[in-house]
Amino acid sequence: MKQPTEAVVSGPVVLIIPTFNAARYWPALSEGIRAQSLAPDKVIVIDSASSDGTQDLARRNGFTLVEIASRDFNHGGTRQFGAELAEDAEILIFLTQDAAPFGADAFANLVCTFENTEIGAAYGRQLPRETAGPIEAHARRFSYPPVSRVRSWESRRTHGFKSIFFSNAFGAYRRSALMSVGGFSPDVIFGEDTLVVARLHRAGWKTAYVADAMVRHSHAYSIPEEFRRYFDIGVLHARESWLIEQFGSASGEGRRFIASELNDLLKHAPHHVPSALMRTLAKYLGYKIGRRESRIAPRLKYHLGLNRQYWIR
Repeated sequence: MKQPTEAVVSGPVVLIIPTFNAARYWPALSEGIRAQSLAPDKVIVIDSASSDGTQDLARRNGFTLVEIASRDFNHGGTRQFGAELAEDAEILIFLTQDAAPFGADAFANLVCTFENTEIGAAYGRQLPRETAGPIEAHARRFSYPPVSRVRSWESRRTHGFKSIFFSNAFGAYRRSALMSVGGFSPDVIFGEDTLVVARLHRAGWKTAYVADAMVRHSHAYSIPEEFRRYFDIGVLHARESWLIEQFGSASGEGRRFIASELNDLLKHAPHHVPSALMRTLAKYLGYKIGRRESRIAPRLKYHLGLNRQYWIR
């Protein structure tokens, strides 16, 4: 990979951050952005009616603040709104409020990937939080290895569903490529990034994982939260069944994750194995129930899922 000092795109780079009560994350987020060797030409913060002063923090940092009602937030729709606001951008970087850029070249290393004109999107490596436990840390190490890669439509033959893995926690898009496939779906419960990458691959674009573009970002999900998160994934796969039809089931990757996790825990933290097994069961049940969401009453789905706002809308 080229060094970031050589990595220059011709058009503006715009950073887009959806926020909701982000004040507790703001010091790490804003300091990480200011420390970057590649400064975005514009930072757009789309805030969903925060009540903790997030709006004032964004203004004080000189960011462009756009406020929306909390009921109007949607994972795909809100990001598409941001992409449309940045109409002059060449590259769009998306960051979540709890993802802190790591090192000075996180943005530069990600953006330099787009010097390859075949790349339509790229995402960076997510390091576990410094306070992450062994289960949380393993999840990041498994999904975000230290080796970069490029994938395309043909990659589905060898990597299956894994070929369209992507994360908007720290991901970037060539805006023209994003818009050429219709942008982000305006009403999706989860996985707006997966949907776009699948469309990019079908349209002939390649996507990249950039291991030296890093953020600190991980979650300590409770067992009920694991269930609800995988319920949402099941809903996505039920409503966007073409993903499974064209890229295959994600079950193979799930089995590899379980084997890797148990092996890691048995070596380094065996007392966490019971918790890991309970989490695996919760994920499995959540996903299977989510795949059958059409048979469930909307009021019950509100309580089963993690992204509850979706069911209100």
